[in-house]
Amino acid sequence: MKQRRLVMNLDELVFHPWVVQGPRDVPTFVGGSGSYVIDANGRRYLDFSSQLVFTNLGHQHPRIVAAIKEQADRLCTLAPGHASDVRGEAARLIVEVAPERLGHVLFTTGGTEAIEHAVRMARLYTGRPKVLAAYRSYHGSTAASIHLTGDPRRWASDTGAAGAVHFFGPFLYRSAFGSRTPEEECERALAHLEQVILLEGPSTIAGLVLESVIGSSGVIVPPAGYLRGVRELCDRHGIVYIADEVMVGFGRTGAWFGVDHDGVAPDLMAFAKGVNSGYVPLGGVLVGDAIYEMFTRRPYPAGLTYSGHPLACAAAVGAISAMHEEGTVAAAARLGTDILGPGLRELAGKHESVGNVRGIGGLWTVELVRDRLTKDPLVPIGATGAANAPMVAFTKACLDRGMLPLTMGNRVNVAPPLNVNDSDAAAGLAILDEALAAADAFLD
Repeated sequence: MKQRRLVMNLDELVFHPWVVQGPRDVPTFVGGSGSYVIDANGRRYLDFSSQLVFTNLGHQHPRIVAAIKEQADRLCTLAPGHASDVRGEAARLIVEVAPERLGHVLFTTGGTEAIEHAVRMARLYTGRPKVLAAYRSYHGSTAASIHLTGDPRRWASDTGAAGAVHFFGPFLYRSAFGSRTPEEECERALAHLEQVILLEGPSTIAGLVLESVIGSSGVIVPPAGYLRGVRELCDRHGIVYIADEVMVGFGRTGAWFGVDHDGVAPDLMAFAKGVNSGYVPLGGVLVGDAIYEMFTRRPYPAGLTYSGHPLACAAAVGAISAMHEEGTVAAAARLGTDILGPGLRELAGKHESVGNVRGIGGLWTVELVRDRLTKDPLVPIGATGAANAPMVAFTKACLDRGMLPLTMGNRVNVAPPLNVNDSDAAAGLAILDEALAAADAFLD
């Protein structure tokens, strides 16, 4: 008989993504409400991260919980080949708020699968092998999506043989083009992208996948006109434009989708996270009419056992209905313009470690540096151990004060639930103020 070792902390049995395995000193969460999660000791933590930026409506939203319970009482699961009332209703609600000519939904269980299927559709539609993606990007961790990812999370898995071609997107704070204004950065980034397309060969490029606002790789809001320029380049060269809205879709930026800020309709659009605030795993691809028509003449050669899972779709119906009723999109816009933007810029003026503050709606980042003139990051890429001590100290300062932060390299991403109330948002900013003092202490 297999002997079992005594385990005092059940978390030790879990293999965790993105971290070195072994015992961890982290809270165990057992409950939540609104903008807070509650640990096993009953302590409340303000969730200023929306977990991995997906609890757009906070924790235990009654409308979503009720929708899941109601569906569970009727029908918990169903194979994707059957028709489902709740699946169809979720698709209707999603299509209604999507850009024009995106009339059908392929459901997945998350964002990385959505990217995989969008890329597959683009390649089947065009008969071409390559897909373009930005260097500062994250598209997921499965085969195609990790190769398309542009940031260092790709390195350990990159075989260099997946047809992924990377380019520089616009990022004025660390411009690759020496730009001085958003207008210059937009113009030069589009000229660079066109050169990449021409040098790679337009006839070899199936698609271009782009986060409408760069999320975990920097919270980079594109300058006005950039997405329109991308759309025009794709049209000119017969390239399928895939908008990655996994993190920023469903209100996070103060619009239903990030592409809405530039008035753009992509050919395919990947979504997940905010579609149902992550209550049950759900993602999908909004499929453009032209691509959909191709698959009315031939079968789509892929599938997922849990595509359009009834409980996940019920959660989406509950979430999107609540967003309409509660004015969540407008609330997210106000959160950015009236609270987070001004508050974070005020913190930048008080703390020497803050090099740049940027964001939109309910998604912001505070970039920490050793020197504001040189813009040298406070910690290097992939920092661990002593090299990462400043970010560890910052995180500890937040946790000690009852707030969950989201740190990515030398950045602090600020993304509370979109329905956070003003007093909780102010409390979060006050905790950030105190925690940034811990980061300042590491400056030379």
